[in-house]
Amino acid sequence: MKLTFKNLFAFCAIAAVSFSSCNTGGQQNTLTEQEKADGWQLLFDGQTMAGWRNYNDTVMTQSWHVVDGCIQAKGDGDDANGYIVTDKQFENFELYWEWKLSKGGNSGMLYHVVERPQFKVPYVTGPEYQLIDEPNFEIALEPWQRLGVDYAMYLPDTAKMKVNPYGEWNNSKIVFDNGHVEHWLNGEKILEFEAWTDDWFARKNSGKWENAPEYGLAMKGVMCLQDHGYPASFRNIKVKELPRKTKEVDLFNGTDLTGWDVYGTEKWYVKDGLLVCESGPDKQYGYLATREYYDDFDLTVEFKQEADGNSGVFIRSFIEEGVKVNGWQVEVAPKGHGTGGIYESYGRGWIAEITKDKEEFLKVGDWNTMRILVQGDKVTTWLNGNEMISLEDEKIGKGQGRIALQIHDGGGIKVLWRNLKLKTL
Repeated sequence: MKLTFKNLFAFCAIAAVSFSSCNTGGQQNTLTEQEKADGWQLLFDGQTMAGWRNYNDTVMTQSWHVVDGCIQAKGDGDDANGYIVTDKQFENFELYWEWKLSKGGNSGMLYHVVERPQFKVPYVTGPEYQLIDEPNFEIALEPWQRLGVDYAMYLPDTAKMKVNPYGEWNNSKIVFDNGHVEHWLNGEKILEFEAWTDDWFARKNSGKWENAPEYGLAMKGVMCLQDHGYPASFRNIKVKELPRKTKEVDLFNGTDLTGWDVYGTEKWYVKDGLLVCESGPDKQYGYLATREYYDDFDLTVEFKQEADGNSGVFIRSFIEEGVKVNGWQVEVAPKGHGTGGIYESYGRGWIAEITKDKEEFLKVGDWNTMRILVQGDKVTTWLNGNEMISLEDEKIGKGQGRIALQIHDGGGIKVLWRNLKLKTL
């Protein structure tokens, strides 16, 4: 949780009192045979920090350590530092853990955290189950900052919340099942909502996250624990993965731009049931990006190039800043310029170019059908039924993000689109 003010002396004075011992008896950080059979796995072995590391790093240097069978935050962190994450990513899951705070303590469990250099802190991508000692916190809290909230998004049912005081153990659970989310506290479900609905996006775009375009969009990511300047202890951290469900999606409804976000000043509009991209007076890059992430999918789109047809379909892309889109583009361009090839928008440039003989598959001035199959680290493209590229790339395999249509800079571009149909895999 991000707060602008904290008393640097209060938590130091009570740290030794509240955290003299973590283990209060009984066998901790183990799984029963039934839990193992059900697919549960431990994220903390009770003895070492194995499986954890700094956010956006490969090593552990943060001020976390193991004390009496617990992971413990020393309380040296702040808004910019003090985050540790799991080595492994998780998509759909049940996550259970036990936690104990210091007096006035403040911490959190985040999930679906995306690690990229562009994201300096994990909370700009990962939702957070807020952990805080409300009765003793040093300043007044907004409702969306309180214990058990989906931070700055959804509030729990406080009537169902039974909380043990600071210095005593509580337990929590997060369920994330293909967009269905539950928060549990001490055996009671306190919060339930659906991610990526109209209501979810309205909350995201009107509150704390309105300037964090990638917040909460990732369908998978690492778990993250937060040292926010207060000692906190965790134990019995375990997770059970849940299966992914497939779905079919019409990305364009033929009427308006519902489900899409516009980046830049170039023109995106609907006319006669067609999606039109057209250069504006600024003649800059422009993008129309899905508001949701799609990682593994089978996508077909139809396009017709009018005037200069320099465009493209971005996959697993994200908004870095302003109108800068970071990801991989399946090229849509005039004949002779590589339609169906794959270009990386940062770093490597062209990573898969079509052969010259395949340029003839593009229908000039007529409708074309592009198919893009993305699964794991493999991308295959077809143009009008002809395979253009089949590529396996580790970097793409690690990516995730939006689908985005592009208008190239330079002006004079106009491309029509229709029948954007996607099946998740």
